[in-house]
Amino acid sequence: MATHLFAAIDVGSFELELGIYEMSTKYGMRQVDHLRHMIALGKDTYNSGKISYELVDELCRILGQFSSVMESYKVEAYHAYATSAMREAKNNQIILDQILVRTGILVKVISNSEQRFLSYKAIATSEAEFSKIIQKGTAIVDVGFGSMQLSLFDKDSLISTQNLRLGVLRIRELLSRIQTETKTHYSQIEEMVDNELATYKKLYLKDREIQNLIGIGESILYLFRRADATKPTDRVNAADFKKFCERLITLSLDQIEDEFGVNEEYASLLIPSAIIYKQALELTGAEMLWIPGIRLCDGIAAEYAEQIKQIRFTHSFDDDILAASRNMSKRYRCHTNHIQNIEGYVLMIFDSMRRYHGLGSRERLLLQIATILHDCGKFISMKTPSLSAYNLILSTEIIGLSHMEREIIANVVRYNLEEFDYNQVHLDGHESADATILIAKLTAMLSLANAMDRSHLQKMEGCKFNIKGGLLQLTTEYEGDLSLENIAILQSADFFEEIFGVRPALKQKRRV
Repeated sequence: MATHLFAAIDVGSFELELGIYEMSTKYGMRQVDHLRHMIALGKDTYNSGKISYELVDELCRILGQFSSVMESYKVEAYHAYATSAMREAKNNQIILDQILVRTGILVKVISNSEQRFLSYKAIATSEAEFSKIIQKGTAIVDVGFGSMQLSLFDKDSLISTQNLRLGVLRIRELLSRIQTETKTHYSQIEEMVDNELATYKKLYLKDREIQNLIGIGESILYLFRRADATKPTDRVNAADFKKFCERLITLSLDQIEDEFGVNEEYASLLIPSAIIYKQALELTGAEMLWIPGIRLCDGIAAEYAEQIKQIRFTHSFDDDILAASRNMSKRYRCHTNHIQNIEGYVLMIFDSMRRYHGLGSRERLLLQIATILHDCGKFISMKTPSLSAYNLILSTEIIGLSHMEREIIANVVRYNLEEFDYNQVHLDGHESADATILIAKLTAMLSLANAMDRSHLQKMEGCKFNIKGGLLQLTTEYEGDLSLENIAILQSADFFEEIFGVRPALKQKRRV
C-alpha cells in the first residue's frame, strides 16, 4: 500500500497556512501537521493596492520556514496557492518572483472561482453528510477575508454561485475610516451586508426555498468553538446562532480574545464575520447551519489526492460546472433545444476527431461549456452577439474554472461566428501560442456543430459521423430540405480543414 506525503500552502489575505497530509488508497487523506502565521497582506492590498516590502520580507521568511518543515517531512509534492490579497495586489508579479528566488517555493495565484471550488471539494470529502444535506435546498456561505461566496444547491445540483465583496477584512478596513460608536458600527456592517444580499435575493432566491446553510471560512472555525460550548457538535440552528451573535456584540475585544483564544487583530474580525453569517441565515430563511470545519489547505490536498487517485468522489464536480453554465445560459434566454442539439453534435465531433486534435477530457469540458454559452450574447445585442457573449463570459464567474479557461471559452464563443484571427487572440494580457491553437481547435468544432443546426429545427438529429479518405462524413437520414445546413457546413469546412486536415462533408442518405 503506497502512502504519499503532500504539503498544501495557502497564502491568504490574513494568514499563511501549511498543511501536511498523508494519503493512501486504504485510509484516504488525513492531516498530520498544520502551521499558521498571521500576516495581514489584505490590509495593504485593500488600502493601497500594493503589498509593502516589509510584509514581503516577512512573507518570504515564513515561507522559508514552511519549506524547511516540508523538507523535514520529506513531502513528495506540494501546491502553494495565493488568493484575493495577492490576486488584487498591483505588484504581485514581483512578489511571486521574490518568493521563488528566496524560498524556492512556486506560488500560483488562483482565481476566486478556483478558490471556492477547492473549498467545495474539501466539504465533499465528508461525502455522506454533504450528499445528504444538498438533496434539499442548500446554500454554501464561504466568508473569507477579501470576499464571500454564495453557492446554491438543489437536489444534488449546483444552481448558481456568486461572489460578493463582503470579506471581513475588507469590511473592517472600509469602516475603520468612519469614527462612530461601537453599536452604530455594527449597524453599519448589517446595512452593508443587507444591501448586497438584498440584490442577490432578488436575482437568485426568487421562489427558491433554502433549508440549510453550510458555513465555511477561517473565522467560522473560531466562532463555532464557542457557539454551543455545552454540545460539541458541528450544527447550530438559526435561532441559537442569532442569540450567540447578540451576545457576541456585547463583548469587548479583550473578552473576545480570552473567550475565543485569538489575538486582538483577529478578534476585531470575528464580529463582522458573525454578522455576515447571521444576515445570510435571515435572508435565506434557513433553519440550520452546518460547519464542516474545513480550510482551503484541505481543498488543495483533496484536489491533489483526487489527481493521484488516492481518493475518489462519487459526486461529479464536472456536472456542477456544467450546471452552473446551463443556468447562465437559461438566465440569458438561450435557445434550449438548439443548444441541446448542437451539444450532442459537438461532443460526437470531438470524440470522432481524437486522433486529429490530441485533446483531453478537460478540453472536452471547455468545448461543452462554450457550446452551452455560445448564444448568450443575443440577450445583450442581436447586432454584435459574439462580442457581447465574449464580454458576458469574461464578466461572469463559473465555479471550478480558472480565469484562463474562461478566456479560452470566451474566445471560442467569439470566433464561432467571426473570422478567426490568430494575431488577435489575447489571454490575460499575454499572447500564448498553445492557447491560441487550442482556441482554434475548439472553435472549428463548435462552428461545425453550430452549422449542423443552422435552421434551429434539429433536422440532423441522429446524424452519424465517419472519417474516411480525408473527409469527415456527416450522414443523415433526414429527407427534407437541408439547404441552410449545407451552406453553413460549407462555410465552416475551410477553417475545419485548415485546423485538422480533414474536411467535413454532408451526406443525405435517402430511404428507398
